[in-house]
Amino acid sequence: MTDQDTLSVNTIRGLCMDAIQQAESGHPGTPMGIAPVAYTLWQRFLRFDPQDPVWPNRDRFVLSEGHASALLWSLLHLSGVRAVDADYEVLGRPAVSLDDLRAFRQLDSRCPGHPEYRWTSGVETTTGPLGQGVATSVGMALAGRWLADRYNRDGFDLFDFDVYALAGDGCMMEGISSEAASAAGHQGLANLCWIYDSNRVTIEGHTDITFTEDVAARFLAYGWNVTTVADANDLDAVARALHTFRAETERPTLVVVHSHIGYGSPVEDSPRAHGTPFGEEGVRSTKRFLGLPPDERFHVPEAVREDFARGIGARGERLRTAWEERFEAYRRDWPAEADEITRMQRRELPEDWEAALPQFPPDPKGLASRDSSGRVLNALAERVPWLLGGSADLSPSTKTRLTFDGAGDLEPDEPGGRNLHLGVREHASAAIANGMALTKLRPYWSGFLIFSDYAKGAIRLSALMEIPVVHIFTHDSIGVGEDGPTHQPVEQLAGLRAMPGLLVFRPADAGEVVETWRAVAALRHEPAALVLSRQALPTLDRSVLASASGTARGAYVLADAPDGAPQVLLLATGSEVSLALSAREELAAEGIAARVVSMPCWELFDRQPREYREAVLPPGVTARVGVEQASTFGWDRYVGDRGAVVGMHTYGASAPLKKLITKFGFTPERVAQVARDVLAGREQPRSAA
Repeated sequence: MTDQDTLSVNTIRGLCMDAIQQAESGHPGTPMGIAPVAYTLWQRFLRFDPQDPVWPNRDRFVLSEGHASALLWSLLHLSGVRAVDADYEVLGRPAVSLDDLRAFRQLDSRCPGHPEYRWTSGVETTTGPLGQGVATSVGMALAGRWLADRYNRDGFDLFDFDVYALAGDGCMMEGISSEAASAAGHQGLANLCWIYDSNRVTIEGHTDITFTEDVAARFLAYGWNVTTVADANDLDAVARALHTFRAETERPTLVVVHSHIGYGSPVEDSPRAHGTPFGEEGVRSTKRFLGLPPDERFHVPEAVREDFARGIGARGERLRTAWEERFEAYRRDWPAEADEITRMQRRELPEDWEAALPQFPPDPKGLASRDSSGRVLNALAERVPWLLGGSADLSPSTKTRLTFDGAGDLEPDEPGGRNLHLGVREHASAAIANGMALTKLRPYWSGFLIFSDYAKGAIRLSALMEIPVVHIFTHDSIGVGEDGPTHQPVEQLAGLRAMPGLLVFRPADAGEVVETWRAVAALRHEPAALVLSRQALPTLDRSVLASASGTARGAYVLADAPDGAPQVLLLATGSEVSLALSAREELAAEGIAARVVSMPCWELFDRQPREYREAVLPPGVTARVGVEQASTFGWDRYVGDRGAVVGMHTYGASAPLKKLITKFGFTPERVAQVARDVLAGREQPRSAA
C-alpha cells in the first residue's frame, strides 16, 4: 500500500467515523474494516464515470450490507459523482456534498441511513434488508448478459459491464442470498462478483454463536469460483482476487475477505463496533492510530480528491467517452437496435406497442384471467423485445411462458432467451426481477398469490425504488378449491394493497385484462401486481355494459340503475364482478335498483379527482355491498359504516370450487340478500359471509 493509498483509505474511514459520530447514530465498524477493499475496487477496477453515473455500460456496485452506507457516501463524495434528475439528466451539483455527509441520517440529507435508489445518484439499488442487495445483483448480471447477446456486434461491444456486490455475514445468513447464489451458479454469471466481508460479528455477538458453516464450500457447491483474501488491508491481495474474477469466464466469483470490524478503534473486533458510534474520545483515538488529525472533522486532503480524480475519475471518463463514440458509430450501422437501446434506457416503449393488444369477444363461458393475460403478454412481448421474465417454477400454471417464434429460454447457453426459469425461489425471483428493472429491462415474474408472502420483501423494495417490475400472481382466491387453506389466499390482497406505490390489479374479465396490461406496460416509475384467476371468468358484453377502458381509472360504473339513481351499490373485483351482476339482476326483478361498480385497481381509483370518485360512488347512496373472495380488511372505506362486505373471515377449506363458494356465501342469492338487509338497515357483521 503506497502512502497515497494509505491516506485515501484512512480519509474514507475518517469521514465515516465523523458522519456517524455527528449523527450519534449509525454503524461505524463495517466501513472501518472493509474500506481498503472498497477503495481498491473503485480506484483500480470499477468502470464507472462519476461525471455520468447513469452511463449504460458502467459497472454496478451494490452495497448489500447497507448498514455501512457511510462507506458509500464517502466514496461518492470523494469520487465527485454528479447528481442525476428523474429524467436521467446529469445536473451540475454533486450527488453527495460534504454538507450532506455532515447531515448523515438527518432529514433531507442525500446520505440516509441506508442506500436509497432514486434519492442519491450513484446508488444502484436500495439496500438495508440483508441479502436483498446480493440477490438484486443477480438480476443486474443476468440483464447485462442479455443485453450483450442482443445488441453486441462484431467491433461493437456495447455491453460488457460487471456487477460487484459487497456483502456481510448477515447477507450470507439470509435465505434469499442462498436462493440467488444458487440461481447465479446455474446461470454461470461470470460477470458477477460478490465480495464477502467476513468480519465474524453481528449484533448479538461473534458469529460462532450462530454461523459456523463453511461459506466457501457452500459457494463451490453452487458452482461459483471462490477465492480468499486473508487481510482486508492488503490492497495487492485484494487486487489479485479481483483480477481472478475478471479472468473467470464461466462462473460467478465469491471473494471471501477477512476483515476486522472497527479496525483501529478501541472496540476493534467487538460487537460494540457494529451499530454504535465510537464516541468523541474513541474517534480521536482511532484517528491518532490512523495518522489523521485527531481534532479535525470531515477532513479531506486535496491529495485524496486528486487521487480519486486520477483513478476512477480519469478511467471512467475515458471509457464512457469511448463508449459514446462507439454507440454513435453503432447507430449508423444498426439504427433499429440503437433506437431500442435508447428507448429502453429512458423507459419508453416502441411507437406501435398498443397495436399488439388483442381483443376478446363476449363469451358467457369466458376464460381464466391467467389465460387472457398470457395471450396479452405474448402479444406485447413480440412488440417490446426487452419485455421478458418467467416464473418461480410455475409458468404452466401462471401462463407466463412466451411462446412466439424465437422467444427461447434464458439459459447459460442461450443468454438472449426471453423465458427465465427462476426455480422454486419466490423471494429471489422478485429480487432478480428488481435487478433486471434497474438495468432498464422490463421484467416480470410470476407465482401463486399465496406465495407472494415469500416475496414481500423484494416486492416492497420495487415499490420503494419506484421501478416498473410486473409481479404476476394467479390462483387468486378460494377458487383453487381442493388444495385447501394452505393454498387459498385470503390476506394477501390486503397485504399487497397496503404497500405504498404498488398498483394492485384484479381484473374481472378478459377485457379488463387487456386494459390492465395497457396501463401496466406504460408505467415508468411504478411496479404493479396482477392478481389473476385460475377459473374461467365470463367475458362481459361491453355493448350492453360499460367499456373496460374504465380500468385505467381504477374503478368504474359497469352496470347502472335504469335511471342512473341506484338504491344500492354492489362493489366487486375479479371473479366476483360477474357475481355482482347476477345479484343485480335478482334485485332488479324485485324492483330494487342496483349499480355494479368494478374496482380492478383501488390505488388508481383513489388517485382520481373527487368529482369522479363521487360520481362512481355517490355519497348519498350509503347502502353498499363489497364482494371479494378475500379478507374484508380495507373495504370499509368504500362501503362505509352502513355497508357490508361479502368476504372471507377464515382461511378457507379443501373442497371443490362450487361447494366452497356456497359455503362461504359467494352466490347471487347471498349477495342479493345482504343488499336487501343493508337497504333495510339491518345490522350486518363486517364480513357478511
